[in-house]
Amino acid sequence: MSKTKVGVLGASGAVGQRLVRMMRNHPWFDIEALGGSERNAGKRYGDTLRPAPASAGEVDPGLLDMRLVPSRAESFTGCRLVFSALPSEAALDLEPELARAGLTVVSNASAHRMAPDVPLLIPEVNHEHAALIEQQRRNRGWSGAIVTNPNCSTISLTLALAPLYRAFGLEQVFVTTLQAVSGSGFNGVSALDIVDNVIPYIGGEEEKMETEPLKLLGTLSGGQDSTQQIVPAQGLSISAQCTRVPTTDGHLEMASIKLGQAVTQEDIIAAWENWKSLPQELELPSAPRRPVVVLSEPNRPQPRFDRDTEHGMATVVGRLRPCPLRD
Repeated sequence: MSKTKVGVLGASGAVGQRLVRMMRNHPWFDIEALGGSERNAGKRYGDTLRPAPASAGEVDPGLLDMRLVPSRAESFTGCRLVFSALPSEAALDLEPELARAGLTVVSNASAHRMAPDVPLLIPEVNHEHAALIEQQRRNRGWSGAIVTNPNCSTISLTLALAPLYRAFGLEQVFVTTLQAVSGSGFNGVSALDIVDNVIPYIGGEEEKMETEPLKLLGTLSGGQDSTQQIVPAQGLSISAQCTRVPTTDGHLEMASIKLGQAVTQEDIIAAWENWKSLPQELELPSAPRRPVVVLSEPNRPQPRFDRDTEHGMATVVGRLRPCPLRD
């Protein structure tokens, strides 16, 4: 089959580089345009790259000589799909501009995640929320669309919570994150700040972790011919404490949860191990075969050993034990 021509906004940043590397030899996508800042527009893409971890993979050599285009809608007219790795402040205006021009924007930015008519997706959790795209087009009068993915720590947490929420119900989640420096981007945390240190605050992160899962675990109401909306998960409260630690790649999260009913540890493990969804049924090329991977060792998961499980697309869980405070 012919490949879909796609573009990448913010291609030189940490997230943009990862997107470009993930699409090397992709069976569905062919990169047509790489967007950069006004400062980098016109430069050779290879000259704007910074060193990346070996786990990130290689950039297609054919892209290294590609010239970066300005981050404007007209730069991506040859594309059908645009992956956005823009900072949120830049995404706020530019992503709607692209959608008005007829492009479908898949965004890593937080600018539009919580808009009522914008899908916030983890495909293994809530692929049916993509139906909001048609509602969005009617509301805004454009032929394109904006689809978003959640905060990085929200994704890992929600992928582990979803099987339990669907099977047993959830009432409370208390989570503390130990987030790698890669999550702050190339210019995020200086070596002098993070070496021999833990930073117990990441701006905006706790608010995202406390609200985004409620939308992700929510239900889509309304038929195709009526106003559709997401009804957030009911009866669930989340408290998040987010920290930055001197790990290069891979976020670790410690969560204590109160389920909606009494269950055994075997029930929980079975819910995780049996969790499959539409991406697995369709055998989508980037989808993990096992979205949630359970480890039995008492000292796992560990970022260094487990971050690349299922090509980095799975949540790895372990050290399951009873909580004396939350039953």
